[in-house]
Amino acid sequence: MSLNNLSYTIIGKAIEVHRILGPGLLEKTYKKCLAYELREAGLIVEEEQQLPVSYKGIVLEQAYRIDIIVNQCIVIELKSVGSILPVHEAQILTYMKLGGFELGLLINFNTTTLIKGMKRFINSKSL
Repeated sequence: MSLNNLSYTIIGKAIEVHRILGPGLLEKTYKKCLAYELREAGLIVEEEQQLPVSYKGIVLEQAYRIDIIVNQCIVIELKSVGSILPVHEAQILTYMKLGGFELGLLINFNTTTLIKGMKRFINSKSL
């Protein structure tokens, strides 16, 4: 499955979760429900994946934690906040850069219409 098709599948499943649950719940609830939906769609899902960082010649194990990784190629950062801030965008871009991921989705479930709470990011350096 291409990255574009995979991202469309993820977005569709996120919309389904939001349509059923609505806004206002904790991030953890959306994460568990989205992971369930993605697995039901036959995708490989890793939750709360801890990854190392190489810093000045040393490796810092479990230096950061990614909410969801799908098929080992798309990073999903979930939020349930009033609005997406620049720091949230910087966070997913950093995760993508450090992990060498090509595509990332930032999804804020605390919106009346989920599509307004989504942003798609491409790491051109890993392509």
